[in-house]
Amino acid sequence: MIRIAGLGLAGLMLAACSGQAETGGTAQAIGAVGVAGTATTPGVPAATVAFLPAGGDQLSPKDPIVVKASGGTLQAVAVTNPQTGNGVKGELSPDKTTWTSKDNLRYGATYQVVATAVNQAGAATEQRGEVHTIKPSGVATPALFQPASGDFGVGLIIGLKFDRDIADKATVEKSFKVTSSPAQDGGWYWVNKREVHYRPKDYWKAGSTVKLETTTFGMPIGGGLYGGQDVSASYKVHDSWIAKADGKTHQIKAFHNGQLVKTAPTSMGKTADTPPRGPTPTFNGTHVVLGKEAHKIMDSCTYGVCEGDPGYYSAPENWNVRISADGEYLHENLKTVGVQGSDNVSNGCLNMNTENAKWFFDNFNAGDVVEVTNSGGPQLAINNGHGDWAISWSAWQAGSALRG
Repeated sequence: MIRIAGLGLAGLMLAACSGQAETGGTAQAIGAVGVAGTATTPGVPAATVAFLPAGGDQLSPKDPIVVKASGGTLQAVAVTNPQTGNGVKGELSPDKTTWTSKDNLRYGATYQVVATAVNQAGAATEQRGEVHTIKPSGVATPALFQPASGDFGVGLIIGLKFDRDIADKATVEKSFKVTSSPAQDGGWYWVNKREVHYRPKDYWKAGSTVKLETTTFGMPIGGGLYGGQDVSASYKVHDSWIAKADGKTHQIKAFHNGQLVKTAPTSMGKTADTPPRGPTPTFNGTHVVLGKEAHKIMDSCTYGVCEGDPGYYSAPENWNVRISADGEYLHENLKTVGVQGSDNVSNGCLNMNTENAKWFFDNFNAGDVVEVTNSGGPQLAINNGHGDWAISWSAWQAGSALRG
């Protein structure tokens, strides 16, 4: 809401303009304000000041505050939030008749506006007012699934996670914008009520740039919620690195930009019911590299088998390339060298010897792809790291709120 106050101001104007559908109401005077500067020259009207938008018990924090002068020019404009002491930045038009705020406002805040205009004779008029922004029942703020920028492989998954359930997914999804160069067909998929991912139909093209922008801030998004602060991201897709691991042949092959550059024997997760833990097959499907650590202590307690339990282990492992959230890695394991290339005996990881594990560690990075087939395990889930590529394109499209 904007309230204004003035005293002895000739032709005082408060202009109205259309805002969001939920705004309404009229401005109210809240007291007297003195007039600074020289006396009014006979025959020269005093300058008047209007605050726009004028209507509304509550204003969207995304909409700008606009101060306009008539019969003169603006000399000074100050907009502050007395609750925080912060000022709001703005920009004056070339003819000095209009000032427009450039910062997003806060929800549920009161802003004090003080504007001074001078008429053609140099007489000054000061105008004061208040802006009240909407106070929603809740605010849902998105966080990036990945860092805001970086270099990734062709399996890059873009994602957002809100801190509240989203009731109107379609409205929210419409507010997202993903652009890529070169252009590639892609779409959003809602993992649950809070999390949504984006990927193209096929792997990203090597050398692509990919940008994400959200515009949910200030929007009603259902259930009384409004969108929180927007986020943006920019990514660079590096050369294509794709590994194909076959649990039947016990071989892992690496392709650089489509060319086979490495073949190595491996041992995947065991499918036999071997005590004390039973089968621990590697997940089938397309995995994406999440990160890597040169040296790491692998501890079975991370999946519930802790010290004192049958099958507990805690062992140092080298050249670890992580490919799932629940602890699948490509890494060195000297204890299984004798069966690498012939049998699957691991706890789910892809074991290799030192030379081969180091080669994959040196060449595979975040966003690169590891396709696992014939492992004997279930398909990798979308919430187990970046299992998005294991979902067919038709099923992915059906996961969009705009296709329901």
